[in-house]
Amino acid sequence: MTLSSFDEFMTVAGETLAAWWRDTRLSASILSPLAPPPGDGAARARADAVRAFPIAGAAFGLIAGASLMTASWLGLHPLASAFVGVTVAAVLSGAAGETGLAKFADGFGGQSAESRLKIMGGGRLGPHGVLALVLGIGLRAAVLAGLPGPGTAALVLISAGAASRAVLPIAMVRLKAVRRDGMAAIGQPDDGGVTIGGLLGIALTLLFLSPLAGIAAVGAAVGAAAALATLARRRLGGYTGDVLGAIQQVTELSVLIAVAASL
Repeated sequence: MTLSSFDEFMTVAGETLAAWWRDTRLSASILSPLAPPPGDGAARARADAVRAFPIAGAAFGLIAGASLMTASWLGLHPLASAFVGVTVAAVLSGAAGETGLAKFADGFGGQSAESRLKIMGGGRLGPHGVLALVLGIGLRAAVLAGLPGPGTAALVLISAGAASRAVLPIAMVRLKAVRRDGMAAIGQPDDGGVTIGGLLGIALTLLFLSPLAGIAAVGAAVGAAAALATLARRRLGGYTGDVLGAIQQVTELSVLIAVAASL
């Protein structure tokens, strides 16, 4: 390799790393109200940054897992430590997933797609939403508490965080946006970015798990996301920001259950 070709390679590598870093920061700002967007984010379409969703999701899982381990180190009961991890994960995302799941469940009370969307757009939670919220949080904490040790639970949170965010862009290109709210406001991603994000999500999911648990996690993530997307298409005609939140929550829970069952 000549000096000029090496310089060109380093230039391209630097630009690629800078683009990924920018997209990761922009993805984090889309997925979390606590992450400020990069200063140059306006020069790049937000929809292009979805390829980095799994990285941001893994980072959220890492922070939540570290919180769970810290609570365990302080002597808290495994279930209490698990609730700490789940709470930190919810705070990082602004509880967008939990809210989306609750509103999506409330929408089942409508008789038509229009009435379901109207219910979901309301400011109050109904009984279906409350039940979904309690069960979603409780089941995640219970599954995490039953894993063999806080270290394992932390690693599973990282994988689940990556997998549950990697499926969102896929849903966004497979479904029609019926309302541009929340995460749905960023627009439709391009197929190339969705493919890269999906492959990256698979890699990050497998990275922190055993082969059997990793395969189970990927299968559970794909199955859960496909099931929720199909349900949203039939009941609402497409997706909203709340639908994406529901997909993220159900996918994360499915990954946790699949991993727990495979251990």
